[in-house]
Amino acid sequence: MIGERINADFSQRVVLATAAMPWIASPQPGVQRRPLDRVGGEVARATSIVRYAPDSRFPAHEHGLGEEFLVLEGVFSDEHGDYPAGTYVRNPPGTHHAPRTRPGCIILVKLRQMTAGERDRIVVDTGQARWQPGETAGHWRLPLYAGGGGGGGERVALERLDPRAQLPAATCRGGEEIYLLSGALSDEHGTYGAGTWIRNPDGYQRSLRSATGATWWVKRGHLPPLAAGG
Repeated sequence: MIGERINADFSQRVVLATAAMPWIASPQPGVQRRPLDRVGGEVARATSIVRYAPDSRFPAHEHGLGEEFLVLEGVFSDEHGDYPAGTYVRNPPGTHHAPRTRPGCIILVKLRQMTAGERDRIVVDTGQARWQPGETAGHWRLPLYAGGGGGGGERVALERLDPRAQLPAATCRGGEEIYLLSGALSDEHGTYGAGTWIRNPDGYQRSLRSATGATWWVKRGHLPPLAAGG
């Protein structure tokens, strides 16, 4: 049974080398998890890496406060379609599905972290989408979502730095989560390899650079002050 509070203080910075974490069995055979943060029991506000064995499935369920995921490996499927590696899916509150996979898959998934008023379902095949120039030379962005409740500050994207490129120092207004997909990314505290998950709290200051090039998934503006454990 996964504990009810894992990295639940959202005012704290967290860095996890997820590839070194053990897989934890879920209630469903063939489905395992690496919990990154969690507030709640089996139904929880949660961020996890989830692995489905070949020919496994999960019972049909509703997304009370939404679900978003990025397919990292394999092919994830449900009654709406098949989603190969690199697909980003955002299922708003009130939607439901019955996940399954034929070849097996691994996904980065966030549960119960949307506002009740979000309505649009989003599916982006990032392998076919077009990257845009970013903030500086050698920085590229592939927007996945922008919006959310309140001031509408939540932004989700893939980002990439070319070798020897860097981003200037910035303050993480509303927090920031990074999951490194490939390459090596550095900041003031160290260098991180593929599979690293970083959660920078609201107001945290950092700069990013890469000696060899790096690609990562990022979400910003979703961790306002006093969000811890809410």
